Formats: sequence, structure tokens, C-alpha cells
Amino acid sequence: MFLVFALTSSATPNPPAKPKIRAVTAFIRLDRARYKSQIAETLAFLRKAKAAFEKSGYEVETIRITTQPFPEYTKGLSTDQALAFFTDYDALAIKEGFDASIGPAMLKDSDDTAQADLLGKILSRSKTLEGSVSIAGEDGIHWKVIRATAEVIKYLEAKSPHGQANFSFTAAALVPSGTPFYPASYLTGPGKQFAIALQSANVIAEALNGAKSADAAESRIRSLLGRPAQEIEKASEQLALQTGWKYGGIDLSPAPLKDISIGGAIEGFYGAPVGSSGTLTVAALITRGLREIQVTHAGYSGLMLPILEDSILAQRWSEGRLSMDALLSYSAVCGTGLDTIPLPGDITADQLARILADVASLSVKWHKPLSARLQPAPGKKPGEMTEFDDPFLVNAKIQPLP
Repeated sequence: MFLVFALTSSATPNPPAKPKIRAVTAFIRLDRARYKSQIAETLAFLRKAKAAFEKSGYEVETIRITTQPFPEYTKGLSTDQALAFFTDYDALAIKEGFDASIGPAMLKDSDDTAQADLLGKILSRSKTLEGSVSIAGEDGIHWKVIRATAEVIKYLEAKSPHGQANFSFTAAALVPSGTPFYPASYLTGPGKQFAIALQSANVIAEALNGAKSADAAESRIRSLLGRPAQEIEKASEQLALQTGWKYGGIDLSPAPLKDISIGGAIEGFYGAPVGSSGTLTVAALITRGLREIQVTHAGYSGLMLPILEDSILAQRWSEGRLSMDALLSYSAVCGTGLDTIPLPGDITADQLARILADVASLSVKWHKPLSARLQPAPGKKPGEMTEFDDPFLVNAKIQPLP
């Protein structure tokens, strides 16, 4: 016993958990006539940024390029010409190793629904492009966009293997320009700016694991995530001075990745499965801790609960402990809405529109950014497992619609 105690007490403590940088996202105003040179210039910046962050000790998972809403730079093209342009752009992104968001098809309810139809065709043919629509904004709920969105979801379900193209499409509500997380990312400003998205579920897990109370948990989140966030911000500010690219902030949302689980972090703190009473309380305290971190905030900066990107959340969904209504209630105090939700393949456009309207209504009521990434599984019924084949997705059991 004495030897064990002596060895334990003298052992070097483990270093604190560090987040990864999920994405360094650059925002540009794409000019179709010279887009290849624009992309080359942007990639030069992104690769320099990646090297700078890695030199500072932070692993960078992806580099990304986001544009203004694509109808602005495809204006005047026929459908076939626009599809040919995005086929070339998709191939360029694959060749050069960057992710690409082409922005929203519809930003206002007065926009042409034909652009949403075009986005469905683009995404069904692409390997790396991502896009969105806006179902709510400062002007309220976009009812026409909601209906068009439901049709796009059904189209992507039918036109891609396992309906997987819906992973690259989201309905965004009050999501601001300059958000670095995909697929809701877009630009309305002048461009030549960048923002950072973190993958920090491991840091939140460590913060919660050592906390004995809600107050202590918030304090540990501010401390353990605040230090690396401020280091990343300092490196970002230096990069901005060196390059002339404007720094737009950090989205502190603690994105999970499969076994690096935010669901597991929550359960480790309050000792019950996600979905039990108390989940909303933990969601709120995590978000409070995040929002008190002294950096420039971008995007959502709240708790993310993406069902199919988190092994514990996928398990709890499969067990029936989580539902869309529960996730919406948590979104009232924290995060991103309904993200990567597996749905039966026979869900109708009307049913999808009602789900989207709930997200839009909640977003407008509390004036907060939310989104809905819904993933109907073609041919699958409640009780069956999804069969998505993507390195970022976990499969789960489909639940009956409420």
C-alpha cells in the first residue's frame, strides 16, 4: 500500500486536455470570372494559418472556404451551366484538400425557390460542397423557405446513397454571417476574413469530471477551455496582422466526434443518461461557461448535441431516451437545434415542414442561432438502424415520429 501511495503521489500529473481546431474557415466573396486565382490565394493563407496553429501546439483537422450566397455568383447561368460550374468547384476542393460551403440558396422569404431546387441538385452531385437555406431571420419566420427546405430534404434523400447528402445541408435560423461551422456557414460582408471552430468535447469532459457543483463546473469550463481559446485567439490576431486577413472570432461550441463525446461528458457530471431529468440544467451551465470565456465569439458558441456525430448521443437516441422535443427544449438554453437527426424514410414533406417550423419558431422566440440538419433514411422504418457510410457519422436506431 505504501509503495503504491508513494508512486502515485510522485507521479507527474497528466497535462490538461487540449481542444483540436475542427476548422479554420476563410470567408471570401467569390467572383466566378476569377475564382481559381481567388481560391489559390485563400489556400495560401489557410495553409499558413494551419502551420501557425500547429506550431502553437494545436492540431487542425480541416481548412474551409465559405462564400456569399451562391445565387449571387451564378446569376445569369442556366441550370446546366451552374451545375457544371459546381462540378468543377467540387473537383477543385477535392484536389486541393479543402471543404467548401457555397452559402444559402435562400436568405430571405422573398428569394426564388428555384435556387433551393438548384441547391438540391448541386449537393446530390457533389462530394465535398455544402450549403444551406435560412428558415428564419431578423424579419421573422420564412414560411416559403420552410416548405422549399422540406422538398430539398426529400430530394436529397432520394438522390443520394442512404440519403447521405442531407449531411451537407442544413436549415439555418438566425445563424450569423461568419459562422465557421458547416453546413450553415456563409458570408454577407466584404470577405477576406477568417474564423475558428473548435472540437473540444474532451476539454468539457475534463472540466465536468473534476467539478463537485454547478458553479465549480462553470468555473472549470472557463478555465480549462478559456486558456487554449485565448492562446488560439492570440495566434489568430498575429496571423491577421501578418496577412491582412480579418480575424472574426472563435465558435466555442464543443463539437464532439464519435467517441470524443459531449454526451459522455454530460453523463459523467450528473451520473444519469442524457435525456434524464437534469440534462437541460447541464446544457445551460455548459453554455454559460462557454459564453463567459473572454475571446471574440463567432457563430453559435453554445452546446452542440449532434445525434449522429456522437456515440453516446446516438446510443441514447437508439434507446428512446432522447427525442426531438427534448432536444428543442435543451436548445432553448444552449445549442444548435436539431442536428443530424435520423428519421424514417417515409416521412413526408409536410411532416418535415412542421419540424422545421418548430426550430424556426424557437429561434425567433429567443432570438438565438439554431439549425436543423434532418436525415431521413430511405426505405428505413422505426426500429431499424441507419446505414450511413461517413467517417463523421455514427449509425442509430430510427424512432417513430411523434
